[in-house]
Amino acid sequence: MKPKRRDFRLDIIVLLGSITAVTIASFGAYRGWQGNWSQAAFDLIVVAAVAAPVLYAWRGGDSLRAGNVLAALNSCATFGACLMLGHTALAWTYLVLLTNFFVAHRWMAVGCNVALILGMQLIPGFFHDGVHAVSVFVSAGLITVFSLIFASRTQDDRVQLERLAAIDSLTGVPNRRSMERALADAVDRFQRGECCFGLVVLDLDHFKDVNDQYGHAAGDAAIADLASILRFEMRRNDQVFRFGGEEFVALLELESREALESASERLRKAVRGALRGPGGRITISLGAALLREQEKTWHDWFSRADAALYRAKMAGRDSYVIADDLF
Repeated sequence: MKPKRRDFRLDIIVLLGSITAVTIASFGAYRGWQGNWSQAAFDLIVVAAVAAPVLYAWRGGDSLRAGNVLAALNSCATFGACLMLGHTALAWTYLVLLTNFFVAHRWMAVGCNVALILGMQLIPGFFHDGVHAVSVFVSAGLITVFSLIFASRTQDDRVQLERLAAIDSLTGVPNRRSMERALADAVDRFQRGECCFGLVVLDLDHFKDVNDQYGHAAGDAAIADLASILRFEMRRNDQVFRFGGEEFVALLELESREALESASERLRKAVRGALRGPGGRITISLGAALLREQEKTWHDWFSRADAALYRAKMAGRDSYVIADDLF
């Protein structure tokens, strides 16, 4: 199964949407019980309108579009409540002005808030007097400004944290977590007939000797230099990841065993010619495998390439082995 990416906005949409739907449905049931059918019908319409984007986001994963729609619906529903209930709806108004920034893109939230704030000013008799109108206008505007600042800072921090969580700190290449997502996506694309892929698993030969003789600083330098070489050798649609320790994984878009052999040999030669340590030349061994139709997850594909790497090690290192399709 393809791993799902953690989506903060989706979590908020589901939480707020569910709470809003249950709360408004309760009000609707109470008003219907009292015989106020017009307001009860309005509440039920709002519940249905809120539930639609929540279900869309939950099933499709498109939280940004669903959040934008939800913010617009919440703002329209709040304006409708202001028309029907008067200034007693202000408690809901302030809540919507704040939560719009949690579910929608920040500039979409600004647009919804501005429209709602200006709309309230145009409702005849909505405010007690001019002072009340100015007070609501200023407080609603401040909520919007402070929420925009908070949302912008939070978004920037979240992007930075996601980047740090996906990148290996020593080499600057994507880490194992990113690799698992990329391989799962490659399997999905292959099953849909979009593209063919090859996988290359490689690691440094005699790496333990480098650490034992020259220290871990020399070992880290060798790993970082290897990552730089591999990055340079990747084509436009290829990706390289650090799997762990001295082991790396290259995900390549290619369609034949011959192309996979050529790519593996190219990587082997590039490292052999460029990678040096305190003790001289450092080489790599590689195991590679084409993605097969019967492989529904990346684990089996990776296992075949990893087994081929083991065979390359056993064969004397500084070499590559292509996994046999019948292996």
